[in-house]
Amino acid sequence: MVIFTQIAYYPILGKPLIFYLGILAISSLLFTASIVPLNKKGFWKIPFKYHPLMAKVTITFALIHGILAILTNL
Repeated sequence: MVIFTQIAYYPILGKPLIFYLGILAISSLLFTASIVPLNKKGFWKIPFKYHPLMAKVTITFALIHGILAILTNL
């Protein structure tokens, strides 16, 4: 399990990889959640077909982030 710790804590610009995966996960979650309300208000015109795609991307980022976090603590 040492390999997962090395991957999770690989430094990028002074911060571990797992930190950036968490930022990507929360950012994509907020973007996915904002697609429908912003379209209804007329601020953006993002086609609805991107909503399920972004949901899959969000789940992927969150799963990778979570799995790395769990595997580093074993």
